Amino acid sequence: MPDLPASRRSDVLPFRAMDVLAEANLMLARGEPVISLAVGQPEAPTPAAAIAAADEHLKRGRVAYTDAPGLPKLRERIARHYREAHDVEIAPSRVMVTTGSSAGFNLAFLAAFDAGARIALASPGYPAYRNILRVLGLEPVEIPVDVSTGYLLTAEHLAEVHAKTPIDGVLVASPANPTGTVTPPEELKRLIDFADENGIRFISDEIYHRLAYSGGEATALSFSDRPFVVNSFSKYYCMTGWRIGWIVLPPEMVRVAERIGQSLYISAPELSQVAATAVFDATAELDGVRETYVRNRDLLMRELPALGFRDIAPIDGAFYAYAGIPEGETSASEFCRRILSECHVAMTPGIDFDLVRGERFVRISYACGNAALEEAVVRMKRLLTR
Repeated sequence: MPDLPASRRSDVLPFRAMDVLAEANLMLARGEPVISLAVGQPEAPTPAAAIAAADEHLKRGRVAYTDAPGLPKLRERIARHYREAHDVEIAPSRVMVTTGSSAGFNLAFLAAFDAGARIALASPGYPAYRNILRVLGLEPVEIPVDVSTGYLLTAEHLAEVHAKTPIDGVLVASPANPTGTVTPPEELKRLIDFADENGIRFISDEIYHRLAYSGGEATALSFSDRPFVVNSFSKYYCMTGWRIGWIVLPPEMVRVAERIGQSLYISAPELSQVAATAVFDATAELDGVRETYVRNRDLLMRELPALGFRDIAPIDGAFYAYAGIPEGETSASEFCRRILSECHVAMTPGIDFDLVRGERFVRISYACGNAALEEAVVRMKRLLTR
């Protein structure tokens, strides 16, 4: 009996950050004192208000489907968030609650593009963008950015690529993973204006909003009602495992996305939606977590150059440092293996984020506590400066 092959669309690269995490977890299970700086996951617990709301809901004994777009109370609260944070009025009907931001990207890509469409994105960038696009039969068009421009994707970049071979869409993340780059409001507007004028669908990844440290955080909704805006409760809100996020849709795409979501997901988990509604009341607790990231960021900005790291991205937002490996090192993958083996510190090789230049870079997540990061730096210093 012949073997039946996997689909061609399934031929995507692994997410190496998760492979590193798996190896770190094996070491932890053996009792080794590993500090993980590999995965973009807050170490802080889910806020108490969200836990309390979920507990109260569970006492009712029934967790059910919701409408595909989500609980009305949560959608209204998200719309209110844009009014309070950005002075932008959006109708709650444009908000669709999703099973994490991953489902939001799926819905945006499926609603906006046919197979074969070309979608521009910055490189280095989050590898799941590339993989999701390919699985869906879309073509990622990766635009190289580097330290010379602060790892910023600009309207000029977009215009140059579009002039050579037209693109159908563009995805911009601000703050960005892995670089931490924050796109200034004026540049975000220029990108959106160019997209609108040229019939290009604009997708704004805003999942690290409220984690910008040098100012300049803006939503794409401030400049147009045509972008798809994807956000999540995973990062600032410390709810990764709850798998809950949202997407703000262009008005003409509301029913389109709802039809797709009904079939793919039915709805996001009701319990997570209840907790997410309550987490908006946990700002004081969450801002305290944010201050931990600020201190960690300051530590890395000071210590990474002293450890020999080069071409360091701005570290303006999110909770990542993206940096070139020290002189004399030839492979980020081998460097990360050595740091994990000898220092018991896990970080991610840049090949995840940039298939061309990534073996010269690493991504360091500083979503951990201050003491853990300080210890990780001490361990690396013993190895790299001896």
